[in-house]
Amino acid sequence: MRLLHTSDWHVGRTFHGTDLLADQDTVLAHLAELVERLSVDVVVVAGDVYDRAVPSAEAVRVATTALRRLREAGAELVITPGNHDSAARLGAFADFAEAGGLHLRTTIDAIDRPVLLEDAHGPVAFYGIPYLEPDPARLALGVPEARGHTGVLTEAMRRVREDLATRGPGVRSVVLAHAFVTGGVGSESERTIAVGGVEQVPGCVFDGMDYVALGHLHGPQRLADHLRYSGSPLAYSFSETTRKSVWVVDLDDRGLAGVDRVELPVPRPLATLRGRLDELLEDPEHDDLHECYLSVTLTDPVRPVEAMRRLRARFPHAVHLDWEPEGGAGAALRYSEAVRGRTDLEIAENFLTDCRGAEPTERERALLVEALEAAGRADVDPEEVLR
Repeated sequence: MRLLHTSDWHVGRTFHGTDLLADQDTVLAHLAELVERLSVDVVVVAGDVYDRAVPSAEAVRVATTALRRLREAGAELVITPGNHDSAARLGAFADFAEAGGLHLRTTIDAIDRPVLLEDAHGPVAFYGIPYLEPDPARLALGVPEARGHTGVLTEAMRRVREDLATRGPGVRSVVLAHAFVTGGVGSESERTIAVGGVEQVPGCVFDGMDYVALGHLHGPQRLADHLRYSGSPLAYSFSETTRKSVWVVDLDDRGLAGVDRVELPVPRPLATLRGRLDELLEDPEHDDLHECYLSVTLTDPVRPVEAMRRLRARFPHAVHLDWEPEGGAGAALRYSEAVRGRTDLEIAENFLTDCRGAEPTERERALLVEALEAAGRADVDPEEVLR
């Protein structure tokens, strides 16, 4: 049996305010091409199909189109929810979907009820462990003494092993789980699942399985031959510099026979730039960044006016802008230090200077004086302020 392991689609997510649905549709369509080209039997999605619990209608359209393409390409689908999904919404109509080859394992009471799929060597049991929020999960699992993610996942895997033991020799096992396993490396785009400062789960919790398809971390990672993160199909932060990919997993009669990493297309690459605005706009070396999502750090000593508008005139996909003046900004003052012994005008002038790295011009100073005088003349009703 050949599996394709993917996760963390986050359909509906934006990238610094930029809509990614078209990019997500493109890369998810490529998964269906891989299924057909590589003769994949089963696609496993280890959580975070959507980016939010209540996805938009357009996000649902993109996700359901992707699932339909994968099914039409010839693969059965096994999916479990992540911490971004609503398990109840994702699992709606699960019993009906199963008849069409879409197997949704979204509830705690189904953890030990595997999806059983057959190949020439017999059955393979796919166990879906939905993301388990420790406090409610430990009660639902009947282990109130369990602590943190390790405690609830240990109980979930106990149930998996107990069921697997009843199925006799030769039944191979695949587990889908959405968790932060020790040894994995995070990025800037994962939402923390820390509880009391402890979110990591030791890999030994999953010992004894033929393959464990992990979700949550967005970079492709191998923690052990049988224990891997596929990562997200798109980059969701500028910290994600590793090429996105999926794992293609082969099972033979004895279990795990091999795993290959298959890289995914990049609809729009990421890039970063640093320097003074005028230099970045004029340097011909940056011509090849025209089509990239771009993060720019400006080092001008004075904050440039309308910097993003000017950047987008040359780099239409600039999405993130920072200002770090050469030499660094002055040490930040506490509020009491910033206002002590200063007039209202001096406070306003210092605020403007701190924000952009240059003192106000005479015209700006005159406007500040005018504004402060107008505020001083205004009749203020104390009761209106309190309301």
